[in-house]
Amino acid sequence: MIIYPDIELQKGRCVNLWRGEKDTPVVYDIDPVEAALDCVSKGAKWLHVVDLDAVFDEGDNADLIKQIIAKAGVQVQVAGAIRSIETIRGWIEAGAARVVIATAAVKDPAFVKQAAYAYPDQVVISVDGRGNRVVVDGWRETTIFTPVEFARQLEDLPLAAFIYTDIDRDADTPESSMAQTEMLAEALRIPVIASGVVKALDDISTIKYLPNIAGAIIGRAIFNGEIDLADAIAIASDAPEPIAPFA
Repeated sequence: MIIYPDIELQKGRCVNLWRGEKDTPVVYDIDPVEAALDCVSKGAKWLHVVDLDAVFDEGDNADLIKQIIAKAGVQVQVAGAIRSIETIRGWIEAGAARVVIATAAVKDPAFVKQAAYAYPDQVVISVDGRGNRVVVDGWRETTIFTPVEFARQLEDLPLAAFIYTDIDRDADTPESSMAQTEMLAEALRIPVIASGVVKALDDISTIKYLPNIAGAIIGRAIFNGEIDLADAIAIASDAPEPIAPFA
């Protein structure tokens, strides 16, 4: 199982948005490029980099992300307002290994299909769930779809993976669990990358054996010092290859 350190960028800073609140970010006192290099020094083979300013239409951190891609020396998965083929082409040409489509996957399924066939195995679909419903636009809008219903509409495309963020679990909602993540992973053939569920090393030990979980995105726990990235990678690396459930 792959551990993806999550580097979220806002106004050139490494941040984390508690409950998705863009106006009250937790700001980490580290240069984003240095943060990326530190993750690599601890064994990371992938980085998940999110441009929050682009998500909220408040500018972008494109130049900074390109620096990370150029200097990190590992594969980088770029997320944040990926809404056009031109944007995807630009990131792939800049050296990104994958791009992540989130809100646009819900609002423009034709674009997802076009992107998946233009860049097979380089497009990831991000599914954010709260209360068993898909939410979009930076968690501000709730749709009618359950995560499973939505993802199944796209699973015949040549996608690299689905990312599933369990917002209830991420926000420590009472009685939240990994059940929604497990349910989605079991329902799909395409590998699922879990997000928002890892708070401690024991969580990695749990999810690495769930069917069809290919990786975990971890941000807050790493930057807060609650998880040592090298330890997380060591625990995840001895997991067997994910096996999709029978259709």
